[in-house]
Amino acid sequence: MSHNTRQRRLAAQRACDRILSGSRPATMRERLADLAAGGDLDGQPDFYGDGPVTTLEERVAELLGTEAAVFFPTGTMAQQVALRYGAERSGHPTVALHPLGHLEVHERHAYANLSGLRSTWPTTEPRNPTAAEIGALAEPVGSVVIELPLRDAGFVLPTWDELAAASAAAHSIGARLHLDGARLWESTPYLAHTLSEIADLADSTYVSFYKTIGGLSGAALAGTEQLASYARVWRHRYGGQVFQQWPAALSALAGLDRELPRIPEYVRHARTVAAALAALPGALVYPEPPHTQRFRLWLPYPAQALDDAALALAEDEKVWFAAGWQETDVPGMAMTEITVADPALDWTIEDVAEIGARFLSRVQDR
Repeated sequence: MSHNTRQRRLAAQRACDRILSGSRPATMRERLADLAAGGDLDGQPDFYGDGPVTTLEERVAELLGTEAAVFFPTGTMAQQVALRYGAERSGHPTVALHPLGHLEVHERHAYANLSGLRSTWPTTEPRNPTAAEIGALAEPVGSVVIELPLRDAGFVLPTWDELAAASAAAHSIGARLHLDGARLWESTPYLAHTLSEIADLADSTYVSFYKTIGGLSGAALAGTEQLASYARVWRHRYGGQVFQQWPAALSALAGLDRELPRIPEYVRHARTVAAALAALPGALVYPEPPHTQRFRLWLPYPAQALDDAALALAEDEKVWFAAGWQETDVPGMAMTEITVADPALDWTIEDVAEIGARFLSRVQDR
């Protein structure tokens, strides 16, 4: 997407009165004004990770029920440290990953290029590995990674029993269980367990602050005090010991207060929206019902035509339906990811059907 197209799309989405997928983009001024919700702006900023950063770390450790949590500027950095720790403690440089996992698809294989680790795939099925697949690994591994939810398989989650069994299987083969929990926040309704109960199954857990809860940036790696001490050393070595990160910390704290309590409502409504979208002509939704507040939608049109129709609907009618369409391996079908958040809560099944029909009429007219 060109810069001009992206700016035009953001401007159109921002001007919309109604939004089905995603949220209204905030300006920098609005984001700055929002920081006060996360703490006292008359207090002192952090100095290499104290102050509001420490407050955020303590809040995350409390939520996840871990001994400690360490703030990182990026999730990519946090995950590299977690996998290095597992490799060094076990003596095994191999990591059990899913080929659709974030570490393989979206982090440029940093675990291999920066840490000299290698991967093995317990499964290539579009879901997280089972206990049997973990137990059947043909070589020792330092860590087993479970991504909750597995985004590139459609934001899918295991059941609680499957997750608990996978944890036991990882530990039975002498491996650590690391949770890639960038969107762990929205996984609790489907798993029907608290954040701390989920994290208790793992040896380390990564969470993101800009995904789901709407922070500016940043992540945390949670686990034991020993892991935290190691993580702080390697955060510095990776260049993550930033002088001041109080805006990211305050926005994360505000997001935890504002968004975390609302996630069950978003997940419930995502099921309503998904059912309505699935009824559109030629539509496919996966998973149905959604496991989180996000899911995938396919429609039988070219991706560019769908993006053009979404932009036209937004600019002409001030309604944002869904954009970011991609061509797929399914002939004639394009796909996008739907995110149900606060702006979508007032959309009824009838609203989705009516506006969906108007959206599709624009695709057919082009």
